[in-house]
Amino acid sequence: MQQQVPLVNLVVTTGEPAGIGPEVSVTAAKHFIAEQQDVTITLLGDPALFDDLNKNYLNASERLQTQPIQLVAPMQAGILNPLNAQYVINTLNQAIDGCIDGRFDAMITAPIQKSVINLAGTAFTGHTEYLAERCETSHVVMMLCATLPKGFLNLKASRELRVALATTHLPLQEVSAALTREHILETIQIVQHDLRVKFAIPNPVIRVAGLNPHAGESGYLGREEIEIISPAIESAKKLGINVSGPYPGDTLFDPDSLETVDAYIAMYHDQGLAPFKFVTFGGGVNFTLGLPIIRTSVDHGTALDIAGKGIADSRSMLEALRLAYQLALNQKKKT
Repeated sequence: MQQQVPLVNLVVTTGEPAGIGPEVSVTAAKHFIAEQQDVTITLLGDPALFDDLNKNYLNASERLQTQPIQLVAPMQAGILNPLNAQYVINTLNQAIDGCIDGRFDAMITAPIQKSVINLAGTAFTGHTEYLAERCETSHVVMMLCATLPKGFLNLKASRELRVALATTHLPLQEVSAALTREHILETIQIVQHDLRVKFAIPNPVIRVAGLNPHAGESGYLGREEIEIISPAIESAKKLGINVSGPYPGDTLFDPDSLETVDAYIAMYHDQGLAPFKFVTFGGGVNFTLGLPIIRTSVDHGTALDIAGKGIADSRSMLEALRLAYQLALNQKKKT
């Protein structure tokens, strides 16, 4: 008799209440519940947000549930209110605690507005950094994932594009100072570990970018490649990691490499995410490597200008649910 696949329990933080987070969360959750029969989804947020979106459906499905967290102040679509900043933090805390406690197998986060959280008096750099602090993890890595279809840039079959970042939400002038041999080596190790353990890729192939134009051009355009990045790559190779580089940023994503490379590591945010979003916008997923829990997210922002109009695209949230489900399933199969 075939063993029944274990039930996967996902939790969704529905994000900034004035943005598109609540509506894309509900729309994607409804779709995914219909797509997968062995999953339950819990939406975290104020019940009033879900009442407006589709109360009857949420109450009718045992596999799509809500866990109420009350807004501090009334919400108006598209209008930020710093009074609700703590509400956003509360949704994150409940999801993180639930994953750590084992009540949930993975968390998926809708977009938040970092500026309004800081305006309310809470220092907040982003989801990635906050999750690291709450999970007491010293080094986490932000990675964006998407499926490139067969035929795209002459791909022989559909292929996963994964782009990880050595630094995340830093002003460009601070990037160079943030890069050390130890930091880059740890980043490579974290990417390799999670690709093997969480994505079930036995021997991941990794490409690393340089920092400067032409990867420094033998020191003429900068010495970070010579003094920091290349030594870190060589140390990773000695540990048995299948990694190469540093590649110039403008040739890192060589079309032929898409057939074999499992993850690319960029040195800073826009170096990696500008080309990623150019080819995947609306279908990408943000995944946090290095955490003791599974966390995926959308690859877009709060879109305040279209919030509450019923036109928000929920594809990225649906892909974030799919990836979280698959990673949780991989983990359950191992145990």
